[in-house]
Parts: sequence; structure tokens; C-alpha cells
Amino acid sequence: MSEQGKGSAPASAAAPAPGSDTYKGWLFKWTNYLKGYQRRWFVLSNGLLSYYRTQAEMAHTCRGTINLATAHIDTEDACNIVLSSGGRTYHLKASTEVERQRWVTALELAKAKAIRMMNDQSDDSGDEEPTSQSDRSEIQGTLKILVSKLDDLSTCNDLIAKHGAALQRSLSELEGLKVPVEGGEKIKAVNERATLFRITSNAMINACRDFLDLAETHSRRWQRALQYEREQRIHLEETIEQLAKQHNSLERAWREAPTLVSTTPSAPTANKGGSERLHKEEASDEDENTEYFDAMEDSPEFITVTATENTQHRQSQSNLSGASGGQPNHWNQDDPMSPSCNDVPGKELQPRRQRRTHVPDKPNYSLNLWSIMKNCIGKELSKIPMPVNFNEPLSMLQRLTEDLEYHELLDKAARCDSSLEQMCLVAAFSVSSYSTTVHRTAKPFNPLLGETYELDRQEEFGYRSLCEQVSHHPPAAAHHVISQRGWTLWQEITIASKFRGKYLSIMPLGAIHLQFHSSGNHYVWRKVTSTVHNIIVGKLWIDQSGDIEIVNHRTKETCQLKFSPYSYFSRDVPRKVTGMVADSEGQAHYILSGTWDDKIESAKIIQSSRGSSGSEGKQKTVYQTLSPKLLWKKYPLPENAENMYYFSALALTLNEPEEGVGLTDSRLRPDQKLMEEGRWDEANSEKQRLEEKQRAVRRRREAEASDAVDEGKEYEGYQPLWFQQRRDSVTGETNFVYNGGYWEAKERQDWSMCPNIF
Repeated sequence: MSEQGKGSAPASAAAPAPGSDTYKGWLFKWTNYLKGYQRRWFVLSNGLLSYYRTQAEMAHTCRGTINLATAHIDTEDACNIVLSSGGRTYHLKASTEVERQRWVTALELAKAKAIRMMNDQSDDSGDEEPTSQSDRSEIQGTLKILVSKLDDLSTCNDLIAKHGAALQRSLSELEGLKVPVEGGEKIKAVNERATLFRITSNAMINACRDFLDLAETHSRRWQRALQYEREQRIHLEETIEQLAKQHNSLERAWREAPTLVSTTPSAPTANKGGSERLHKEEASDEDENTEYFDAMEDSPEFITVTATENTQHRQSQSNLSGASGGQPNHWNQDDPMSPSCNDVPGKELQPRRQRRTHVPDKPNYSLNLWSIMKNCIGKELSKIPMPVNFNEPLSMLQRLTEDLEYHELLDKAARCDSSLEQMCLVAAFSVSSYSTTVHRTAKPFNPLLGETYELDRQEEFGYRSLCEQVSHHPPAAAHHVISQRGWTLWQEITIASKFRGKYLSIMPLGAIHLQFHSSGNHYVWRKVTSTVHNIIVGKLWIDQSGDIEIVNHRTKETCQLKFSPYSYFSRDVPRKVTGMVADSEGQAHYILSGTWDDKIESAKIIQSSRGSSGSEGKQKTVYQTLSPKLLWKKYPLPENAENMYYFSALALTLNEPEEGVGLTDSRLRPDQKLMEEGRWDEANSEKQRLEEKQRAVRRRREAEASDAVDEGKEYEGYQPLWFQQRRDSVTGETNFVYNGGYWEAKERQDWSMCPNIF
């Protein structure tokens, strides 16, 4: 037993403070006659003493708990402690007498506090009516804490008095012994000091009691002040809720208004009041053809100054025709180069092929989410075995392809003569990729290693897209798009995701490259963080937050975009995006504003000046701009989208069967197809089979690599079929880029090189 005692150093080096809520440490607990005392980790918290085999077990397994409110605490000898409650008895042993005394003190304090809490709860339930619960102010809670702390001090005082009396008895017995004169005098001095210490502790308790009495005398005044503050807060919350409802009703009215306004664009004077109201709802205020934005130096937050009545009336016709029609207007009336960017409205051509417009409705299967998620906290999402109940019938490769939903923005950007205007359209395109995520809280399928997805829209929209899963741990996908309308886009995205208990963070890692053929402008940017909230309780909702910096590496022009995180108390519109386009010298030329789930507008800056200092003491820059022009507007969701996983028109076609695709294409993945058809049980079984097959292939590769090392040979490892790693000449980063051959293989219908992954 002595060897065990040497290894039982307590977790807490110091004794617990009076009133401490938690005390932890190692103790030896009697188990049985065969094993004797075994070392266990004990945790004292909230009147409960629990124990575990190791500290790591605290996260998942408790071996036993005893309630100190009804427990009897006894000390057998120098190191032993006996706890008994309700027929349960713990025989504990500390490593030293000092350690045992620390535990006894902590247990006594916790027991006294637990008894007081039990008595307070019984008093509150029996003496007070339900209506008085809401009227009780926070100061009463504070007073209860003070009373509790005072009782803690009283308990400490009793313990001090108890131990002090024992010390004095011991000293008195020593005085009766025959000791040298010098030793007797020292014993007397120690006895006097012990008496003074006990008197001082009594004085401390009395002073604390006086303080509590003084606090109680002033409690009514504090109670009135706190009650007033509570009423003001409730009133503020009700006002915010009312304003939010009014905002939603105005937004709905504005969305319905364009069809009425567009019928009478030639008579603005006949409906002057209506025109002014629409302008206020649109928040497109003008003053002598200009607008004023107030911007912080370190963040793109802008404030619009209200326009005059005459100017609103004079400009109503042109503004309403641009904003209400849902199509981009000219950049401004004075810029002769601008119409070249907007000479083709909306979707340029209708698809030649009739594609599907619906998928089978999502089944209403119930699932105990917590039973699956509680063991996943802190783990990498890609390593958690998830049933298809959390998925949507699309793979991550197909979700990546959905970035092309608004490809016409890049078609227009390719026709721009001005690189700054082109930058605005590229920024709108980068924001538009998030518009489909506002309701899409389901998880896409993790692609298998070597899985591909093609989207051939060359005949309809002039582009071809190819994705391939190039790595499995970490999961990484490479994407390449080439358009006959003057642009090429490529990216390599690695998804890092963490489950945090209440929310899920998704961090896309990797750069997106876009190059225009005629000008050679090469743009690079990265995605922001997506967060899925209310994973365990409540309705799931998704938010985007962070900053995007778009850089034109040929001209060194930049665009800074800020995705504001949602806040209940913020005065800004939800899902707000603000930005600024600047030249290579850092001078701002355009201001961007809007929301990532609806639209993005741009306003050309014609003058800037230094304004007054803001609330944080930072000097603001005031930007004088022309009226904002619509760059991008979200397409409405298809009918019955809420029962079809909230898929957009493009997403509905992504899993549609097509002839001639590669043998590794996501459309051919069996578990994904079974889920789309509503056969979820079969999909779960098929998903498990595919994942086990992939693990077996990985184990075989690892064995081959190990054999190669043993034989002194070089092992190449897995190599993607259609992409290869290269160093980018612009950014200097190494990433996977398309090496060609896929579309040629499709023309030949030669897929002999494709692995059998399904």
C-alpha cells in the first residue's frame, strides 16, 4: 500500500477555498478483499461526489456518485475517510494526513451547502406563489449568494473552532507534562496565538453579517432599478421583433410591386407618392444623381444618406426599370464602356434539351439525432459514419459544380473592357455560389477516392465542367471548367469540418482561379466559413461569415468582401455582404452591397472625403457614389422545392442519368441513387458496403507501400486519373490541375482506365 500511496499525488496542490464549487483529486477506494484499495479519480461538485477510474473517463463514464446532503462523514484514522448515505458506503484513503484533511474540509463545506440548497428549494416551493417567481429581481439572487457565502464562512468558523479547541486541549496536556521551562513558555505562546486566531475568525464572521444586513437594507432600491432595466430590455426586444416583421412585410411588398410599376413606367408624375415609397423600400436614395456612403477604414460597412424628394421623383423611372425588372441596368449613364458588359440580359439562351424539373419527394423518416451525434463531438466530420438520413442525394463534387448556377455573370465579365467592372462581376459570381445554401442544411455524400462528376453544357451554355476526388484523407476535390465564351475556372477544395456540439463549422481550404482568355486577367480568391446551427435542438439554419479577398494578379486590383455573421441584435439586414473594389494603388472605385441569398449591387464612386470620427474613435471615409446597379439576382426556387431538399433548378438536373459518362461518375453511385428514389434502408446498406470496399483498397495500398519500403523500392502511391499536381506560376502554390484526356475518352467511349469503385 505504501507504493501506491507514493503515486497518489493530488490533482489540486492547494486546499479548496471556502465555498469552492469543485474539488478534484486522486484517492484510494476500497473495492473488495481480492483487490483491496484501488486508485480512483474523485470529483466533488454541486454537493455530489463522483469517481472515475481515470481522468479521461470524466467525458463518458461515471463509476458512482454519492449525495453529500444525506451523507455521513467519518474519519477512522490518520488517512481514512468513510462516507455513508442510503445504504451505500465508500471507504476512502488519502495518501497523506494533510491530503485527507483537505478532502474532509471540502466534503464538510459541500455537505453544508447541499443541505442549504435543499432547504431553500423546499422553502421556495412551499411559501411562494407562481406569480411571485417572475417578480423576483436579480438582487434577491445576489443576496442568496451572499447568504450562502456567509454560511460557508460560518461553517469554516465552526471547523476552525473545533480544530482550535482540539489544539488548545493538546497544548494544555503538553503544559501538564514535565518539560523544560523554555519549552513551556513556547507552548503558552502558541496557545495564546490559537486563542487570538479564533477570536479574529469570530470577528470576521460578525463583519460579514453586518455587511449582509447593510445589503438587505438597500435591496429594495436595487430591486426597483433592476426591474426598470428588465422592463426596458423586454420593450426593446419587442420593438426589434416588430421591426423585423415590418421589414419582412415591406420586402414582400417590394417583391410584388415590380409587376405593377413596370406597367406604367412612362408616367412617373402621375404616381409620385407611390414612386417615393418604392424608393424608400428599395433604399436607393439619390441627391443630384449621387449617393453618399459612410465607410469605416477597417471594414466595408456603409450608411446611405436619405435623398431629397425632387431627385427621387426625377430618377424614379430609370431606377425602377433597372431594379424591378430583375436584370442588371447599365453601370451608369455617363460611362461609354459599360454597356459592353450588359448587352445580353439574364440567361442568354434557353436549354436545347428538356431536363427534369423535379425529383422524388423527401421521405419523412424520424431519427434520434442525439443518439448518433453525442459520440461525434470534436471528431473530423469525414471520419464519422453517418446514415443517409443526414444527407441529400448529391455528392460533394456535384455541390462544387453548383457554383456554376450563375455562369452568365462570367460570360458578361468576359465581354467587359474595364477590368474594374469585370472585378465587380467576378465578386458577384463569388457571392452567388452561396445563394443555394440558405436552406440546404443536409450533408452531401462524401465522394469515394477516384469518383468523378462531369457537367457538359457546351451546346446550351458553352461550358464543360469536370470534378474528381483526388484525395480521401484529407478529402480533396479538383474542379476544372472551360467555357467557349472566354473564361476558364479551376479550383482544388479541401473541406475541413468540425462538430462542436451545438453547431457544425465547415471550412473550405484552397484557392479558386479564374482566367479570362482575351485580357489574360487572372483572379484568385478563397471561400468563407459556413456554419450549421442548432445541430442538436431546434430548427437547422446555415450562416456564412468571414472575408473574401479577390486579387487580379495581372493588374493587382483587389476586391474586399465581408460576410457579416448573423446577430439577433444587429440593425443590419441578415446575411449581409459588403465590399469595395480598389485599383492597384488602393484607391476605391466601386462599392458592393447586398445579401448572399438574394442580390448584389454595385455603386460607382465619384468622390471621397475624410469624415468625422466614428463611435470607436476611427476616422471614416465618406464615399459619394452614383445610384447602385444590380449585378446579380437570385433565381426563385422551383415549385415544391421544400419537399425536394430545396434544390435549385440546376441542382435538380445534376443527378439526372446521362449516356456516355465515365464509369466513376457520381450519377452511377448506387447508394446516392437509392436515396434519391426514397429507398433509404437500402441506401444505408449500400453506403456501408461502398465505404468498406474503399477501406479494403486503402489497406491494400498501405500494405504495398510497406512492402516496397522493406524491399528498398520507391512506392508511387495513388495518382488521380484526370488531374495532376503542379506549381502555380501566379500564386506559387502547388495544387491539382486538369491534365486533359477526359473529353477525348468520352468521345471514344474508352473508359478502360477507370477503376472499379462502385
